Amino acid sequence: MKQQLHWISMHGVVRALVNIGARRGDPQARLVADPAVRADPVPFYNELRGRGQPLIRCRTGYLTVDHGVAHELLRSDDFRVISLGSNLPSPLRRLENRTRTPGLHPLRPPSLLAVEPPEHTRYRKTVSSVFTPRAVAALRGRVAATAEALLDELAAKGSTETRAVDVVDRYCAQLPVAIISDILGVPDSERAKILEFGELAAPSLDIGLTWKQYRRVQDGLDGFNTWLADHLERLRREPGDDLMSELIRISDCDAHLDDDELRAVAGLVLAAGFETTVNLLGNGIRLLMDAPDQLARLQDNPALWAGAVEEILRFDSPVQLSGRVARVDTEVAGTRVAREEMVVIYLAAANRDPAVFEHPDRFDIERSNAARHLAFSGGRHFCLGAALARAEGEVGLSSFFNRFPDARPAGPGLRRDTRVLRGWSTLPVTLGPQRLAPVSGVR
Repeated sequence: MKQQLHWISMHGVVRALVNIGARRGDPQARLVADPAVRADPVPFYNELRGRGQPLIRCRTGYLTVDHGVAHELLRSDDFRVISLGSNLPSPLRRLENRTRTPGLHPLRPPSLLAVEPPEHTRYRKTVSSVFTPRAVAALRGRVAATAEALLDELAAKGSTETRAVDVVDRYCAQLPVAIISDILGVPDSERAKILEFGELAAPSLDIGLTWKQYRRVQDGLDGFNTWLADHLERLRREPGDDLMSELIRISDCDAHLDDDELRAVAGLVLAAGFETTVNLLGNGIRLLMDAPDQLARLQDNPALWAGAVEEILRFDSPVQLSGRVARVDTEVAGTRVAREEMVVIYLAAANRDPAVFEHPDRFDIERSNAARHLAFSGGRHFCLGAALARAEGEVGLSSFFNRFPDARPAGPGLRRDTRVLRGWSTLPVTLGPQRLAPVSGVR
């Protein structure tokens, strides 16, 4: 009963209201409840942009598709991030507080996604002392070795020339989960648990979940919370050379992070580092299979791969949305925004703003300013794992197409049923003949 009341407070009422709002054409509601927007958001981007308004008024706040406004909001001290339940009406917020279960959530403090300075500054400084550029560079070699091993497994399953495989299940998910496991010090025998937790918790960033979706998310978060408490104790007793063991060591010595904060960091590594990278790899594979001319340019000139990853992030953003709430009465692009009003930042639409990106609906791996995308957010909440995600994208995609240069879609695939995150749930691919000698240029 308690869990049902929590679902009602967090999702049930919201779901009913956004369904009504979507039928009436409210833009924010359509983002959540319109299946056509989820299936193909590009026409919706263009429809919103066609209104010619930097800030579009909605029933519960504002929405922006303007790159300049999005860039400003992500960096503005007049706005804060949204923590779970903080923007609900007072009666629902009180019910949510009474019925919530303890444990981690990526949108609840002390997660970096849900706090502001001074807590955010302290957490980020401590985590950054471990996740250094040198540490990320060292992980790049691990990414390359893991990618090759996974591709060996694909090739070893028999003839790949006509057999379809789901590359999301067999490759795109397996690569980041291996790297996250290395970061968290997870033994090989428990990596399947990390994969399961990551997949179950992916919709936790969305609002308006069905009861079934909510139960799956809660099961994933509860399972991860229980497993993580035991895992961190094991690392304290038997530390390894992984980054999580190092973070535990410096926190225990200097009291930088308490146990809840350490668990929140580990949870964020899973929540922000798994599904987003799965989506980057899956989106990239599908885009390049659908654009053989672009793929041919990459195969002729591997130095283009870094720029290609930026264009994939811009063109089909793994993270579609973010949100901010006004701390004070303020003004944005000539519009007054009252204290506590919310602005939905449509990152994916801003990444196709023609005022910034020429011919924005054209996929172009040599786009000179592709890196101006906002796929990693911005300001103090810029993605801490951006450098690693870029490395996983560059190495993971180049390794796949170096090995299977003739890979082709073997069916339409199925998109994930999420709103904040966008990617493929299944992506059947006919791999074609493999190239036995690896192509040099990206390692």
